[in-house]
Amino acid sequence: MNRPIRSSGGRLKGVVVVASNRAAAGVYEDATGPLLVAFLEELGFAAEPPIVVPDGDPVGAAIAAAVDEGARVVLTTGGTGLTPTDLTPEVTRPLLDREIPGIAEAVRAAGVAKGVPTATLSRGLAGLVRACVVVNLPGSRGGVKDAIEVLRPILPHAVEQSVGSDHR
Repeated sequence: MNRPIRSSGGRLKGVVVVASNRAAAGVYEDATGPLLVAFLEELGFAAEPPIVVPDGDPVGAAIAAAVDEGARVVLTTGGTGLTPTDLTPEVTRPLLDREIPGIAEAVRAAGVAKGVPTATLSRGLAGLVRACVVVNLPGSRGGVKDAIEVLRPILPHAVEQSVGSDHR
């Protein structure tokens, strides 16, 4: 059963999940999560501080919990690279009801267009878990900034469409 899609303040709920072993252990403070929280708030979503978890299964658990708690958007940052602990796509894919490959492709393309050829190595996914749009983003500040520019014009529309809203 889906919970209410609006927060107590009437705004749709957005959640940011940071996948970082070092940030979760307190080795350093994450710098990407706050960017994404500010972005969600700019779009009008109700967003709390980022959830910082170690790479792997805790990321999937955080996504699933956010969806169960009524989130309409979950943005993850980190865990999309090639290191052995980068498992965000692997824990995201089983949760997805449908993939939205164009979003992930556009995020990668934006990085390449900015002169970052290694953006092609990001393995992030995007898709729907019930009526929640989930997008895996890179863990770098630059990658997150590029992704925000991709998401800004499309994320509100994707969220509306996820529940069958008509085009405006």
